[in-house]
Amino acid sequence: MKVLVSVASRHGGTWEIGERIAEVLRASGNDVDLHEPDDVVDAQGYDALVLGSAVYTGHWLTAARDLAERVERAGLPPYVWLFSSGLATQPAAAANSPHELAGVATALHARGHRSFRGRLDMTSLSFAERAIIAGARARAGDHRNFELVEQWAQGVADALVLQPAHVPAHGAASDGASSVPSTVPCPAR
Repeated sequence: MKVLVSVASRHGGTWEIGERIAEVLRASGNDVDLHEPDDVVDAQGYDALVLGSAVYTGHWLTAARDLAERVERAGLPPYVWLFSSGLATQPAAAANSPHELAGVATALHARGHRSFRGRLDMTSLSFAERAIIAGARARAGDHRNFELVEQWAQGVADALVLQPAHVPAHGAASDGASSVPSTVPCPAR
């Protein structure tokens, strides 16, 4: 499968999560491109998209939200997964649940979303970011658990093995039948 992994990261911590996801997907035999959202026009030509973003003040970064909109307008790949990385000490905490996530997941017909703990290096933050962090009483340090990241990425890879490859030229197999099974929620092409 041809997979696009696109990650919006402000200080590199979420990007490193995306790198690990891409490594696991490649090790499972997928052809993986890893790009920042601003470097991606759309996801046409890909069988799957893994889109992730750092979470700041309860929101995905603008670059990730903008890419989600571009992908929705241009046409979705058949298989989409989302992930977030934030400061919460518990992955399911509200700080890792971006306000726009439900809308993005619905628009992209995402098969799943996972929140991961993030990394906080106070020396890399702007004055405004430090003020927000102080108010949130976030703990400095690297709270990422790459074993969990790898397990989630392997689950994505395992799910892709069970799916038919997308035919990017017209979205249909050569016999005229759709290459995407009807049980997968994605728009007709």
